[in-house]
Amino acid sequence: MTAREPVVVVGLGADGWEGLSASAQRVVRGAAVLMGSSRQLDLIPRTEGSSADRIAWPTPMLPALPGLFDAQSGRRVCVLASGDPMFHGIGATLVRVLGADNLRVISHPSSIALASARMGWATADTELVSLVNRDAATILPSVTAGARLLVLSNGRATPGEVAEILTTAGFGRSVITVLGQLGGAQESRTVARADEWDIDAADVDPLNVLAVECVAVECVVSGAPHRLTRVPGLPDAAYSGDGQMTKQEIRALTLCALAPAPGEHLWDVGGGSGTIAIEWMRTHPRCTATSFEQAASRISQIEGNARALGVPNLDVLGRAPESFAEAARTPDAIFIGGGVTQPGMLDACWERLEVGGRLVANAVTAESEALLLEWFTRFGGTLRRLQIQRAEPLGTFNVWRPQLPVVQWSVTKTEASGGPDANHTEENAQ
Repeated sequence: MTAREPVVVVGLGADGWEGLSASAQRVVRGAAVLMGSSRQLDLIPRTEGSSADRIAWPTPMLPALPGLFDAQSGRRVCVLASGDPMFHGIGATLVRVLGADNLRVISHPSSIALASARMGWATADTELVSLVNRDAATILPSVTAGARLLVLSNGRATPGEVAEILTTAGFGRSVITVLGQLGGAQESRTVARADEWDIDAADVDPLNVLAVECVAVECVVSGAPHRLTRVPGLPDAAYSGDGQMTKQEIRALTLCALAPAPGEHLWDVGGGSGTIAIEWMRTHPRCTATSFEQAASRISQIEGNARALGVPNLDVLGRAPESFAEAARTPDAIFIGGGVTQPGMLDACWERLEVGGRLVANAVTAESEALLLEWFTRFGGTLRRLQIQRAEPLGTFNVWRPQLPVVQWSVTKTEASGGPDANHTEENAQ
């Protein structure tokens, strides 16, 4: 990048120029160039920035940014942002483009800080959900009885969409407060229950934040109430489809072996109903996944389950390993739930896994068990044999019905185990 004066990013509230501190106003007055959205530029009176060139963000914005700032090199550039520029704002984007040393940020209270103040909620005790440019179903993993959510809206339609989703999920008695134009002269407040929402989207301010107090009516699957939390091991009945899935207890153990961490990406090979990828993504908003499934009918059921359980951004691709090249991200972990014995499958997964990545494979047939034993002998890790028994009625009594035993191999790829000729290591003894 060409050398330049530090770019100053100034956060603006809905109250515009009047809400800026004296120091922020001085920066704006002294700028040779003002950049921002058309709405933000209009918040600065011409009398206060009359000598500055005004540049509205182009569309698309991101690819144009480096050239835009290079063209203004040597001039005092002030970027106008909404609220706190580092809170889901342009500030974080500019750090990636220009570098932190080339940026100075003057923050304004964020919309979430203002919403917490209006609601009287402790910010530390509320969960933030961003629906900006996201499907409203993304809210679902955060919806539990008694939770307080602050939701960054995507516009006028978001409150109605959230109300419908909450009602369908059994949280129709939840109270939704729509806070519009926070901090501005036109600040508004609308309150209604989710199952009583009848407000037309045209009457909702497009610049809004939702405060949601979650109240459960009853979450029912197959007649039995249940709770859907972020903890792996959701009820089998929470999923629709043909029943091709990793069952609840084995699923919970499998997710523990995969050990998802925020920001990590999973490849779920042989997706079935999508259970492993879905529950991986539910553990944290920044966890992502790609599911590979060859059957078109199952691809549809994975996508349906993902949306119903609040992770509509799950990426679903076709047959593995042929579709591996189409994946947008390399995996931090790989789960093989189907096709273990397919020629070349384990080799292809192992090759795609970087050093430090984890692989977990489940097997239920003698042939697939034998293959996992061979790989365990070569690469180490942990080999387990798991079997679950569930109590089921037999006449007036109950008996234990065993499910198929599952052999599970889990391993972390190391430099020592990075090739097909790796020797048996001390990991095998673990």
